[in-house]
Amino acid sequence: MAHLEPLPESTTPSLEEDFAVFKNILGFIPNSLLTMQRRPQIVKGFAALTRAVMSEEGTVDPGFKRLLAHFASRAAGCQYCEAHSLIAAAIHGISDDKINAIWEYKTSPLYSDAERIALDFALAAGSVPNGVTDTLMTEMKSHWDEGDIVEILAAVSLYGFLNRWNDAMATELEPAPTELGRRVLSQGGWTGGKHISDS
Repeated sequence: MAHLEPLPESTTPSLEEDFAVFKNILGFIPNSLLTMQRRPQIVKGFAALTRAVMSEEGTVDPGFKRLLAHFASRAAGCQYCEAHSLIAAAIHGISDDKINAIWEYKTSPLYSDAERIALDFALAAGSVPNGVTDTLMTEMKSHWDEGDIVEILAAVSLYGFLNRWNDAMATELEPAPTELGRRVLSQGGWTGGKHISDS
């Protein structure tokens, strides 16, 4: 059960544009932001950072940035964000086949060598203590330029905030990410944990 209940979207009318950022990303306003709106400036700041990190004007594919967020969330153990990031990946162009092969990313032909290295990097960067080594960074630089690496790490870091927020709040998962988690992520041991009230 969530430690704080989400407030209705209508509670803070001044957040309409900020909430729209997350509707675009997920198709709905997540309970995390509905809870966070108790301090509207935090929502506004987080929306601004999300716009910058997940911008479609970068050189890293927007859907792939959501896969990076998934791996960072997996490293952190936030089951809420693991499911959310895959919903967002699908909305932003990652195929169902690629999402269904998420557990086999190291061997699946659906993933390129560059993607595999970046996903390994996201796992390492999302871990505590941080697992990024000189060797891993050298591998990253052989596939991605410095601007790409900044975008990739920004996606990991953005979800670092969400991982801590949602795990500490025990934010309740919404229906769509719950269904995706049960269909795809449960193969790897995902249960939804504290984020599903009937678990």
